[in-house]
Amino acid sequence: MPEHKTEIFFGFAAALAVAGAAACGAPGQRSPEPTTATTSAAPAATSAAPAQSKSAAAAKTGKIPDVSGMSHQKAQDTMQAAGFYTLREVDGSGKGRMLLVDANWVQTGQSPAAGTVAPTDTVVTLTAIKYTDR
Repeated sequence: MPEHKTEIFFGFAAALAVAGAAACGAPGQRSPEPTTATTSAAPAATSAAPAQSKSAAAAKTGKIPDVSGMSHQKAQDTMQAAGFYTLREVDGSGKGRMLLVDANWVQTGQSPAAGTVAPTDTVVTLTAIKYTDR
């Protein structure tokens, strides 16, 4: 390693050690004991938050749209418009390619199936092939 990089590395390591010691306290130093205060006043009344009903706690649901035959970009836009933002994309040719330019891909499958009512945080898998793969 060049000499100037070594100096920077060890300077950085020393700074981290000092910061860690400052955060944890010096060796042999004890933390002060917690103190308790007594009061003659009655404790303040606390009100518990009302429990949420099951319907309020339940996730929102939506109907999975049919995106078969759409460009991958249009399929993503359609899913997001329906409230589904957790999208997984798969190369339907089996070649394991990444879908980099969405407009170059056409939808060939989806999971869950179109028309399924599902929570909007469901992972929707969009399977596509390149237009040139046809």
